[in-house]
Amino acid sequence: MGNLCTCFSPKTPVKTKKPTKRLQGNPQTAPNSSNRWTRIRSTRKDNHDDLIHEQALAAAILFRQHQQQNGSASGSFPFDRSVSLRHPNGSGSKKTQLPRSSSSRARSLTDPLLQPHQLVNQDIKFDDLETNHLVLVHGGGFGAWCWYKTIALLEEGGFKVTAVDLTGSGIHSFDTNGITSLSQYVKPLTDFLDKLADGEKTILVGHDFGGACISYAMELFPHKVSKAIFVAAAMLTNGQSTLDMFSQKAAGSSDLMQQAQIFVYANGNNNPPTAINLDKSILRDLLFNQSPGKDVALASVSIRPIPFAPVLEKLSLSDLKYGTVRRFYIETPEDNAIPITLQESMIKSSPPEKVFRLKGADHSPFFSKPQALHKLLVEISKIP
Repeated sequence: MGNLCTCFSPKTPVKTKKPTKRLQGNPQTAPNSSNRWTRIRSTRKDNHDDLIHEQALAAAILFRQHQQQNGSASGSFPFDRSVSLRHPNGSGSKKTQLPRSSSSRARSLTDPLLQPHQLVNQDIKFDDLETNHLVLVHGGGFGAWCWYKTIALLEEGGFKVTAVDLTGSGIHSFDTNGITSLSQYVKPLTDFLDKLADGEKTILVGHDFGGACISYAMELFPHKVSKAIFVAAAMLTNGQSTLDMFSQKAAGSSDLMQQAQIFVYANGNNNPPTAINLDKSILRDLLFNQSPGKDVALASVSIRPIPFAPVLEKLSLSDLKYGTVRRFYIETPEDNAIPITLQESMIKSSPPEKVFRLKGADHSPFFSKPQALHKLLVEISKIP
């Protein structure tokens, strides 16, 4: 607007003796200097925005390439665990290198910063394993995205990894309010197992409500499951529902969960709830109390409603099918969603073959203790 007014204002002669000489040295007059500064600042801001956009686009391309090569065990894409700009190690001093993590929390000795080749036993022989294929099943509200650190570590170690999005979860487009049964919710997992070749086996890894989901799949396809690993998960008994499991909590321990739950009544208030939303202001305290802030931010924009009907459904588990699959449990002692006392109660009711404990882990160890979780998954896969 200042430039526009200048163009239409009458020109008056300048009475100074050397205006031409000064103008040749600096074409910008004083009234226009502020406009010039504004343009410079605007250009810098635009360049900064472009840089952020390019980095985000590069990260998306990396993740897409990682998904496309998910089925390759030997030639998997070396997916970076950080999408931040990196500088070559040889181009500057160590003092100018960027930190590997933006988290302000101190790194625990139970989750050391190690390279994948240090975590995976170099003497491991995949031919000696019954299977090196791990299928990761997320918990309620989560999606395959929550396993991104675990996927990278396992694939870099030579394992084959499949992370599924259950119905209405992650990038699965189905409306959560339309899910009416556990079989419908677990269908992406059961379809995947059904299509496996005869004789091919997997290791199922279930987190949270994903524990009930892998139990359901174990009953249907026991011959295709080598081991089942429950990570801070619902490990139910025959005739029990996930809601039954949560009702076992000691008095007062479920206050945080109750505060976080927001019931959705898509079929009207006179009908049962169709889904459960989680209050995002309580997410950190409930699910991520030991996790880095950047992962909490990822979860806050990615978590979807939890279908209510599958949570109510009681499982039918038999000794001849479900009971033939070897089970392992990984405890998370700093868990505020499924407290350690409740985890131990489930273990006591239906003892697995072996129990492991991730010291310092919250309800989401794939965020809070990714290295230590990876090490345990590899260790369990090697148990003969």
